[in-house]
Amino acid sequence: MANPVPSACCVVLAAVVVVYAQRHSQQDSHIQYERVGADVTMKCGSMDWDAAVTWTANGTDFDESHLNGSYLILKNVNLTQSGQYSCYEGSSWHLKYQTYLRVGTPPKEPLLMCRSNNYPKGFYCSWHLSTPTYIPNSFNISVIHGTREMVCEKDVFLKNRCHIRYLQLFSTVKYKVTLTVTNALGKNSTTLTFDEFAIVKPDPPESVVAKPVPNNPRRLEVSWQNPSSWPDPESFPLKFFLRYRPLILDQWQHVELSDGTSHTITDAYAGKEYIIQVAAKDNDIGTWSDWSVAVHATPWTEEPKHLTTEAQITETTSASTSSFMPPPTTKICDKG
Repeated sequence: MANPVPSACCVVLAAVVVVYAQRHSQQDSHIQYERVGADVTMKCGSMDWDAAVTWTANGTDFDESHLNGSYLILKNVNLTQSGQYSCYEGSSWHLKYQTYLRVGTPPKEPLLMCRSNNYPKGFYCSWHLSTPTYIPNSFNISVIHGTREMVCEKDVFLKNRCHIRYLQLFSTVKYKVTLTVTNALGKNSTTLTFDEFAIVKPDPPESVVAKPVPNNPRRLEVSWQNPSSWPDPESFPLKFFLRYRPLILDQWQHVELSDGTSHTITDAYAGKEYIIQVAAKDNDIGTWSDWSVAVHATPWTEEPKHLTTEAQITETTSASTSSFMPPPTTKICDKG
């Protein structure tokens, strides 16, 4: 007769596997969004109010003080209470309901900025929230020029930026850009209205170089290039603003240049290290760019002189020879 014990063990093991699978199944799963500070009530699926249930949060059981019948009650929820909540029937651990609680906030007014750094091709708008909401947000942007609604093409690399192509140059009609942010707890929006010319702002000049001028202890030669994003510097020339100061001082000196991409500083302090930056602006419209990356340079200084003349060498050799004194000689006498 076969031993019945192994069969009984298999039955018990199978039951454990079934219970485990039920407890970790994803049936009747939801996502529930709640505001920080709210009181939250969770219903155990279709279970009656007076049914015997067990609630867990991220695998940890709740005690009865959090229950009202089969309902789970959470008071004044905070961000740390986000997670997976599960309700099981009685002591059988049969999963009846599961939800993922996301605690967050409705969005505040978004920050919106529009700028043309490649005039006259077009402009871009970018946005962000001043404070996080801790839950997913969606953004919708509307651009209207007069009575025409325009398409804002999403940036390939930056998810919070889109681009508008100018269809009509030198237009006096204003642009109206509205950004709306929405999440599961609310929505908010902001609107900008502006002229085409008002948002022109080049990127900073590039490849700034500063070098000392040989035999000139108070001069530094500075050169730079137009920003590569500026498409047509011949038709839409840029002017530049140079600032510089020695590291030992806090006060900047400034020079505005109407043309060219170089300048010679003539009033530098001899031997002092300088910090130098350049900004750019369209000749007629818009605002100044941000400052370029700072570069450092020190004016030319004269190398210390070395003794190289024949007379100096002779004099030095003579002085060294005359100061040389041979050691005294000791005479040793043999005693015979």
